[in-house]
Amino acid sequence: MPLVGYARVSTKDQNLDIQIEALKNAGCSEIFSEQVSGTSKKGRAKLKECLKYLRKGDTLIITRVDRLARSMHDLQIIIKQLKDGGIDLKATDQPIDTSTPAGKAFFDMLGVFAEFETNLRRERQLEGVAKAKKAGKYKGRNPTAKAKTKEVLLLLDDGFSKKEVAEKLEIGIASVYRIVKANKEKV
Repeated sequence: MPLVGYARVSTKDQNLDIQIEALKNAGCSEIFSEQVSGTSKKGRAKLKECLKYLRKGDTLIITRVDRLARSMHDLQIIIKQLKDGGIDLKATDQPIDTSTPAGKAFFDMLGVFAEFETNLRRERQLEGVAKAKKAGKYKGRNPTAKAKTKEVLLLLDDGFSKKEVAEKLEIGIASVYRIVKANKEKV
């Protein structure tokens, strides 16, 4: 029954060392780690690799449930995949052990709280943005392609194709087409 570890932090400036040390101390023979948001399964290459690596009888070790997923939906999908594959889940910092009824119940409750925390954070962020907008301090992200309209038009006038312009200015081809459409008389 090999023990396989998975560690995750949300950003590049956060450190994985504590989680990796805990997974090593738990006896993990293989550890997958990544620095990426846990709000979705998408874009989590190491999680995908880890789930493919696991075999029937293995145990996936995490430090806390929020390292695995922050959405109840994603968490349920991962758990179903593990269960269908005959793989248990244990946490080093929480009493989670899906091989026992009590551990599974506790795990389900933690998943609900992890999703609740994510929703609260999103709500606070939206409130902060609304407050900043009301105070005139938040304008949103500066449009990257619109700011390059002059450059787009000049390059097109110089004979560059729309694709070449997009690549040269590092903007999407759709943005080039929008700029052309908005400035038909200039092109």
